[in-house]
Amino acid sequence: MAKTVYNTATTVDGFIADPDNSLEWLFTVPGGLPEEPGPEGEAVETPLDEFAEFMKGVGAICMGSTTYQWILDYENAIEHPEKWVYEQPTWVFTSRDLPAVPGADLKFASGDVAAVHGEMVAAAGDKDRWIVGGGDLVGQFFDAGLLDEIRVSLAPVFLGAGAPLLPRRILSDRLELIEAKPSGQFATLAYRVKN
Repeated sequence: MAKTVYNTATTVDGFIADPDNSLEWLFTVPGGLPEEPGPEGEAVETPLDEFAEFMKGVGAICMGSTTYQWILDYENAIEHPEKWVYEQPTWVFTSRDLPAVPGADLKFASGDVAAVHGEMVAAAGDKDRWIVGGGDLVGQFFDAGLLDEIRVSLAPVFLGAGAPLLPRRILSDRLELIEAKPSGQFATLAYRVKN
């Protein structure tokens, strides 16, 4: 059954970006970026392999404006639209005007997440809906009872400050652990959200 999933990397102390909205902390962790083949050309498995498998089951995406702006800046996606890697229809929640990546299937939205969730369900069909981030947007889906699963790749990093993973009070009676496993330097945790 298709789900609405928050899947992201986070630091041990619960931040998805540093105070400057940078992900450089993630890229310094072995496995945080695609790696070169190992000695004699053999493949090196990384946590990104799990993410690539997850993306095969995703039929619609949404993200907040800060996440979208980071992608635009980091990939220079307006001038290099080929760096926009998402083929799925993508909704960007924003209260400001943002440029669209040429050729990308983008929709800009604001307000209640429930209406967009309905559009995502229709677009995704029997595939999952991925909420990229940020944490407050995910919290709005949680508040509306529309979040089914939280998947985090816990990186061995402490930032002390930054953008929080999910700025909501959610106690253990609302979450059921469904997966916990090591993946290189990361620990993958998945929780089913009880609505």
